[in-house]
Amino acid sequence: MASTAAKAAAQIRERYLTWEGAPIADLPDRPKEWFIDLYSSMRYLRCVDERMLKLQRAGRIGFVGSMLGSEAVLVGAARAISSDDWLWSGLREGGAALLRGLPLSEYIAQMYCNSLDTAKGRQMCNHFQHKGSHYPSWSSVIGTQIPHGVGAAHAAKLRGLKEVHTIFFGDGATSSNGFHSGMNFAAVWKSPCVFVCVNNGWAISVPARAQTASGSYAQKALAYGMPGHQVDGNDPIAVHEALTALIERARSGAGPALLELVTYRMMGHSSSDDPTKYRDQKEVDLWTGRDPLPRFARFLDQKGWLDGAAAERLEAEHNRTIDAEIHVQEAAAPMPLRSLVEDVYAEVPLHLRKQYNDFHRIAERLGQAQPGDGAFPL
Repeated sequence: MASTAAKAAAQIRERYLTWEGAPIADLPDRPKEWFIDLYSSMRYLRCVDERMLKLQRAGRIGFVGSMLGSEAVLVGAARAISSDDWLWSGLREGGAALLRGLPLSEYIAQMYCNSLDTAKGRQMCNHFQHKGSHYPSWSSVIGTQIPHGVGAAHAAKLRGLKEVHTIFFGDGATSSNGFHSGMNFAAVWKSPCVFVCVNNGWAISVPARAQTASGSYAQKALAYGMPGHQVDGNDPIAVHEALTALIERARSGAGPALLELVTYRMMGHSSSDDPTKYRDQKEVDLWTGRDPLPRFARFLDQKGWLDGAAAERLEAEHNRTIDAEIHVQEAAAPMPLRSLVEDVYAEVPLHLRKQYNDFHRIAERLGQAQPGDGAFPL
């Protein structure tokens, strides 16, 4: 099995489609429905993203890390990672989590930080987690998920489990201590993980070309004694086939690998960022022409599998689903004030009850207290 997996990994292709959507290599042997699903899933994530951005601009949610432009990365990866494997997130992988089992209801509730939010409002918007699909909560601190994911992968190996941990991060995170220590540890101990560097051109306002003198981020793998591959991150087929091969290689016991997915961040780093202050519009225009959705739509249309009218019907269906869930979450009650202290200890200690009661008196005076937020008995 190890030799078969290694052979498949060695045959990874950079891309399967031209920028115009024409095949340039033999396509994977899959039914047309599989390819249509890739497009439908990419369109779904874009619809989610567009709705979240509108909600943020309207002041109804606080923060969005836009997925616009990276849908091929997220869909290709989500379809490659099995239900038993883990996904450690950098920032925009919430879209992949949606496709792997994170319910849309939980996704949107977390954006509102309301009473249906499984994180109980303790994470800022866009910071998802889902135990059922092996998607740990992520931190805005750059690169911390890398050693965490490596440690979890190594623990799985010691326990004799066959799960593989995919660890996602941006190009900027390759300058973090977590990247270097995580790569080195995983390579030395042959931990079953795949490092996925989503190179979207910018680490907030720092361009990828100023982040490293290496010819590519994939080349960095060589210094740690593992293979590195660079793939077109706007081609969901290439993303899927490359990550599938590297996951199975890791599962076979051959150790970790680094996969660089080259894409582009079409919006700002977040909804709080104005990218016009630091990047050239000509660059944005260039990558707009490489948008993964119309590129893949052209491919499907050329194959006779999905025309423009069918694509519009898919979009309308996705928007109806998303809008219905937004209405549910908008009507949900806010997070109870008591949640601030109720999960810290098995029983709320006296000093926290006193602090909460003082806080509750202020909330009542300001008209911000809700039913059920009453004071603790002392």
